[in-house]
Amino acid sequence: MRKQLLLSLLVCFAFWLPALAQDRSISGVITSADEGSVLPGVSVQIKGTNRGTTSNNEGKFTLQNVPANATLQFSFIGYQTRELLIGNRATINVSLSADTRSINEVVVVGYGSQSKRNLTGNVAKVSGAEIQNIPVPSVEQALQGRAAGVQITSLNGKVGQGIQIRVRGSSSVTASNQPLYVIDGIPVTSQNLSTNGAPTNPIADLNFNDVESIEILKDAAATAIYGSRASNGVVLITTKKGKQGGPTQFELNAFYGASTPTHKRQFLGTKDYITLFREAVNNSNALGLTRITQNQLENFFTFYALNNRSAWEQATVNTDWQSLAFQDAPMQQYDLSARGGDAKTRFYVSGSYSDQYGILAKNRFTRMSGRVNLDHSASDKLTLGVNMNIARTTNYRLANDNSFTTPMQIVALPPFAPAADPVTGKFNENTPYYNPLRDKEYASFTTFVNRVIGNVYADYKLFKGLSFRSEWGIDLLNQNQQQYYGRETLLGNPQALATNDFTQVTNYTTNNFFSYGRTFAEKHSLDATAGMSFQESQTNFTNVTGKDFPNDAYRQISSAARITDGSTTETVFTFLSYFARLNYQYNNRYILGLVGRIDGSSRFGVNKRYGAFPSASLGWIISEESFMENIPVISNLKLRASYGLTGNAEVGNFGSRSLYSGTAGYAGVPGQAPTQIPNPDLSWEKTLQTDVGLEFGLFGGRLSGELDYYIKNTRDLLLNVNIPATTGYATQLRNVGNLENKGIEVVLNSQNVRGAFTWNTSFNISTNKNKITNLNGQVIDGGFVNQAREGYSIGVFYAYEYAGVDPQNGDALYYKNTLNGDGSRDRSTTNNPNLAEQVVIGNPNPKWIGGITNNLSYKGIDLTFLVQGQYGNDIFNAAGTYMSSNASLIDNQTPDQLRRWQKPGDITDVPQARYGGDNGNTNSSRYVQRGDYLRLKTVTLSYILPKSLTNKVKLNRVRVYATAQNLYTLTKYNGWDPEVNTDAAAGNIGLGNDFYSAPQPKSFIAGLNINF
Repeated sequence: MRKQLLLSLLVCFAFWLPALAQDRSISGVITSADEGSVLPGVSVQIKGTNRGTTSNNEGKFTLQNVPANATLQFSFIGYQTRELLIGNRATINVSLSADTRSINEVVVVGYGSQSKRNLTGNVAKVSGAEIQNIPVPSVEQALQGRAAGVQITSLNGKVGQGIQIRVRGSSSVTASNQPLYVIDGIPVTSQNLSTNGAPTNPIADLNFNDVESIEILKDAAATAIYGSRASNGVVLITTKKGKQGGPTQFELNAFYGASTPTHKRQFLGTKDYITLFREAVNNSNALGLTRITQNQLENFFTFYALNNRSAWEQATVNTDWQSLAFQDAPMQQYDLSARGGDAKTRFYVSGSYSDQYGILAKNRFTRMSGRVNLDHSASDKLTLGVNMNIARTTNYRLANDNSFTTPMQIVALPPFAPAADPVTGKFNENTPYYNPLRDKEYASFTTFVNRVIGNVYADYKLFKGLSFRSEWGIDLLNQNQQQYYGRETLLGNPQALATNDFTQVTNYTTNNFFSYGRTFAEKHSLDATAGMSFQESQTNFTNVTGKDFPNDAYRQISSAARITDGSTTETVFTFLSYFARLNYQYNNRYILGLVGRIDGSSRFGVNKRYGAFPSASLGWIISEESFMENIPVISNLKLRASYGLTGNAEVGNFGSRSLYSGTAGYAGVPGQAPTQIPNPDLSWEKTLQTDVGLEFGLFGGRLSGELDYYIKNTRDLLLNVNIPATTGYATQLRNVGNLENKGIEVVLNSQNVRGAFTWNTSFNISTNKNKITNLNGQVIDGGFVNQAREGYSIGVFYAYEYAGVDPQNGDALYYKNTLNGDGSRDRSTTNNPNLAEQVVIGNPNPKWIGGITNNLSYKGIDLTFLVQGQYGNDIFNAAGTYMSSNASLIDNQTPDQLRRWQKPGDITDVPQARYGGDNGNTNSSRYVQRGDYLRLKTVTLSYILPKSLTNKVKLNRVRVYATAQNLYTLTKYNGWDPEVNTDAAAGNIGLGNDFYSAPQPKSFIAGLNINF
């Protein structure tokens, strides 16, 4: 009996022991992989069962009776779902990564937010985590290649300089084409305030490590709520907020690195330079173009070489002028933030210091900023808050690209000329052109900006579903541009010169609106917003110029012997607006969106002071239909369409008014004179946009994407139109002209591999075709050879068509292109461009733009890389008429000029070298090249230290990382960089020009991120 009992107990124990191993308690802490903060409310589920729990306010969870080898699923809105096999563990700490592409994510829209699932407009979202710690000064540069239909171009490689953004193409010829920027609900000053032709970028005042998310509103359904300022798209920037639950989370971030030019051009050395220019002078003498003797030529060379004949004769001097234009370019940034809160009060506080040297000599940009975002629940109904950012930036600037004092034009100097006198150490003044190194030593150009951007708000819940929000925001910008040019410089000769430009922009806004959201009878959902907005912006500008300074130690204008110029101006504009939005959803699948805004603006005529901007949109969530239940491969399918009207009001403040200016009058008696004829019917430009989009998710969301087709028709362009001289004026600003943009956008997101190793990909590509359909018969010039012409894209290159080289005599040839009687063009050639017709020779607008981002992660190791590019655009190398002109000028030449024509029968595309002769260096298609490029834009490799190590020093998360920017560029363009638009000609029409523009910097940084 005892043996039977013992055997029974052993059998029971044998079965009970595995059961004991299976039914264990599992606990742990769930945190955010991006910030290290705890995540309350995370769903923890045993896969394949309905058993689970949620994490508490400290991110902790406990789950009882969990079977061995079970798989736990961790899911939370806005984060990627994660699955873990528990094995024999009893404690599991989990970090969840933000899911920036989730269909359930919340998207910020104008005056509120919506679930992406219920969105009927086109909104591109980029999370702050995606662009954190990218080594660029401004947030827009970090967005490049990450949003479909958004073309972002850095004009050149200067830090702190202007950025050109086009959302679905150019919608205007003379008004602004830049989008409207809204930070935490407040429109901010974003236009260039520079006075020297090299634009600055006010958005660089924002520390983008403070950014929570960026939403780019593109179609009318999304943008119409901003009415008359939405034709160019709207960029909504939301900064980080406090979080409820758990202890205060601190984050320290620091990185250090350096930049180098992405590319350097090649120029002739002394030996080749002397050979080419001797030949060019001989050829010109033989043709009677010049009468320069060999002795005269050698005297010129010796003079430029500071009387050192061997410098050019034996090539003992071979100055690399290009390298002298560049400098060592270190960079560093430090951020410290605190984030936390409880049920009553949430806060986010940060401070930052950034210091970035540009690759060009004397170029540097520094920023100090601090931010406080505070939200306080005063009661169950009333919430109060403040968002405040203070910044101080210092921009050590350079002249525009079209100035001899810009460092890049130094490449024109001959290689045998030394940079400095070896005896005195002074910079060489005997150069054929100005030596810009003298500015490096004896000049300064600094722009200081003090800026406050902030708002306060109150949000009151009137009753269930209805709330009222009142906001008051201010953007106060003080900019001081100080320039000093010593007597040794080109501009400061003979006794030095200084200018001081002070600009103050006071921009305030108030928004007051009601929001209502309810669901009725479980099938009818209503979301409505209605309110008003008022904005006033005042700009004051003061300028003073002084000359004749004792020496370079005195650089303030108070030390000038003469005050030679001074002026002040003031300008103001206001907007008064009323807006409403209604979103209705039936049965969780049919969506109707209606948006309207009425804008009144001081900028327009008394007869057209107000305008209405409506839009309507529809959405159908097809995947919710019953007939989709048997198609499990499709997890989401939504069709949406929108149609609406937006405007462009970004023009001068007084274009509609009759203007007068003060004059000295007769014999010094003050007077006034009319300067502008009024137009009481002047109104904004109007863009009517149609968008049809399809959103889809396949294989349980592992593959998702969007496909959009749009047409934007803009009418009532703001143009200066010729009027009869009998009026006493030459032109009047009127609403005439039309243009069109149409295109396709494709976005694909995939979760290629799940599990311990993850691999996600995000891909976007878009095409846009721009066409000016009516300019009232006008042709408008802009840039070097850019024009706005009816029937063509904005900014096309219009010049002579180069036909190559005459193999018999080395003459440059051009196609005549004169019209024949049948309308065809004469394709015969001539060596005289005056006998040829100018035609369209290129288009600076790309046919395709796109980007692809890959994120790979394994056990704390993360690799992210972004490839970005564009295709189908042309670049006009305006500097080529000097540096690639077959020695027609004294400028140093590019090596391709060595393949010039030299004898009858030579087949080449480089004409005979002729000094002082116009043999092919006329503006023509000779200097037009394709600007296609594919660039490895950003690569980041990071490692999160194991918890077992960080817990010992009481740190939540430690991440080390290295990032490279502009690592490799694939292009056939032989200039410095294919991403270019010289700042001296940049504008709506001036596109795609390269005139001694610095290349983009190639940057490498190493950083440390600590959460505690």
